Amino acid sequence: MAVFLLALSAACCLGLGFVLQQHAAQRAPRADLLHWRLLLDLLRMPEWLLGTGFMVSGLILSALALDQGEVSLVEPLLATNLIFAMALSRVLTRQSLGRSGWAGVLLLALGVTAFIVAGRPTGGGEAGGELRQWLVVGIVVGLTLLLVSMARRLPLFEEATLLALAAGLLYGLQDALTRATAQRLDHEGLGAVLQTWQPYAVAAAGVVGLLLVQSAFEAAPLRMSLPALTAAQPITGIACAVAFLGDRLRITPGALAWESAGLVAIVVGVVVIGRHPAMPGSAAKGGSGGTAEDGASAGADTAGHGTVDGIGDGAGDSTSDGASDGAIGRGPDDGPGSR
Repeated sequence: MAVFLLALSAACCLGLGFVLQQHAAQRAPRADLLHWRLLLDLLRMPEWLLGTGFMVSGLILSALALDQGEVSLVEPLLATNLIFAMALSRVLTRQSLGRSGWAGVLLLALGVTAFIVAGRPTGGGEAGGELRQWLVVGIVVGLTLLLVSMARRLPLFEEATLLALAAGLLYGLQDALTRATAQRLDHEGLGAVLQTWQPYAVAAAGVVGLLLVQSAFEAAPLRMSLPALTAAQPITGIACAVAFLGDRLRITPGALAWESAGLVAIVVGVVVIGRHPAMPGSAAKGGSGGTAEDGASAGADTAGHGTVDGIGDGAGDSTSDGASDGAIGRGPDDGPGSR
């Protein structure tokens, strides 16, 4: 029961933190996209600091949950952060939940329940050695670099989705390595933990993931990034836990069918909730609570502009074909309340 309470509390904090962070990040200069100075600029925004406080609290609670329960149990529960994000977004945008909102919530809840009940996640399996851990880390890092490279060649809206997917991969790996670090801490103590590479990999994954997700928040409205982040993290975390932590799931045909159905329901529910009109910057027209930043991002996507140059070479210039002074215009269909 403690694992469930810790994981759901972590999901609540993460969901609230993501909404507040995105609300602040969308006001950051476009030239900061994928550059470390983005984090320095965001540190000057009280709203982003409040969101980061919620996020750090969520990370601490999720670490406590991972210390007491298997990754394959905790990760599906953390995916419910989108429900709490929608709750805060609903207050900000004054949108009712409606049928699609309730459908997304129901799909997400049923998916989490089906996966946990069918899979019956347990520990105690044979953990992988150092070589397997490094192999899994290499695969995840390689996929992350591939997604970031692809994202740089796309318009801002599509870029945000791929950057969020990349961040989700790193956060899923971070959760698995956090579990490994907590296990070693319990058995061998702090001194032994500090002599291993896992805690430093946890910190590195967290910092790089933070940059990627804040860049995704800056590039486009929340509906384009948070569903991808929320879907990628649990799937990656579960895969890593099974690969090198010894997590076990039931593998009978019936159990596998329900586990797969549960994961599909989680992903579909995440997407439905993420694209609900209550989420900032969703596609509903004429609704209340529209922001100028959302309209700007929509205009950038409609025009198909917004290429980012200088990633990795320090130039950090952002150019838009239709606006030499960095301003991004509205698309032809955008009204005052459009998202």
